[in-house]
Amino acid sequence: MKIGFIGLGLIGGSIARAIRYFYPDAEIIASSRTRATLEQAVTDGVIDRIQDTVDEAFADCKYIFLCAPVSNNAEYLEQLKSIIRPSCIITDVGSTKCDIHAKVTELGLEANFIGGHPMAGSEKTGYANSKRILIENAYYIITPSSQVPEEEVARYRDFVESLKALPLVLDYRTHDYVTAGISHLPHIIASSLVNLVKDSDTQDGIMKLVAAGGFKDITRIASSSPEMWEQICMTNRENISSILNDYIASLTHIKQQLDEAQSGAIYHLFETSRDYRNSLPVKGNGPIQRIYEIYCDMVDEAGGIATLATILASNQINLKNIGIVHSREFIEAVLRIEFYDEYAMKHAAEILRRYRYVIYER
Repeated sequence: MKIGFIGLGLIGGSIARAIRYFYPDAEIIASSRTRATLEQAVTDGVIDRIQDTVDEAFADCKYIFLCAPVSNNAEYLEQLKSIIRPSCIITDVGSTKCDIHAKVTELGLEANFIGGHPMAGSEKTGYANSKRILIENAYYIITPSSQVPEEEVARYRDFVESLKALPLVLDYRTHDYVTAGISHLPHIIASSLVNLVKDSDTQDGIMKLVAAGGFKDITRIASSSPEMWEQICMTNRENISSILNDYIASLTHIKQQLDEAQSGAIYHLFETSRDYRNSLPVKGNGPIQRIYEIYCDMVDEAGGIATLATILASNQINLKNIGIVHSREFIEAVLRIEFYDEYAMKHAAEILRRYRYVIYER
């Protein structure tokens, strides 16, 4: 199987790494505007060959991933049209789908295009931050064009699933509406909130100084690539504007409730949002694997984590992950411990309590 990549940043690099891991015999070629990235990918063993231009070398690829910025992917479609074979499937990883599907229709490439959007990422960008497991257990939206044979869609869906992602087939219009609400609007909110605090801060920067867990958690994504998010917003303007209009109306309504001291309404705001947030499928209600974790209060002293880990290891309890929680604003603990199953989680909590650790289960 031969696979081509045009662009090899965070997402493209992560997909290429996953393909290399699960399909070690696949031939992977790549083209990118940054040659140093490609040279590093060759050194890492992720790709086999560098292509300086998009040319006939891509002709016999089974899949070609467009992983360049959204506005550039449409340009590459024009170059690929005269190159690819009828059996080739072109896909992309863009966060918006309507524009590229329109370009595919314009070029008569509907029989060769299956849109894709891995719902994974990071505020960090570039190939250097790519990881094989980035798309693991993440939804991977697939938006087939109307003329792609059903068996090709099924084959590509199986391919995505083989990379340990969670494929979900959607109409591309539905995709753009949904992502406007759950992805694009949150980025606008995060960025606008950061700028609001920047402009509203005291002269000596007290807001910036004491900004803690709550603020940092909901504004983390404001550190994402400005170039990428400008293009996403420009290619999904109507959906984002519609959702943003509803959000502005919601904020206006909340402001009115505050001005009129409607305590019951404010309570209802937090109650309903809490209940809906807690219903999100991150604890086993959906296809994403449940997380088994506890939180532990610890004294800040040398050897504390090592002692705890030794206690668990001596009781044959395997840890999946362990990390420090830097803020106690919403989590009354400083150490997060993740396990592979529920039994290990409950057994660990019981043992640690015997050693007088304060344990919180969520």
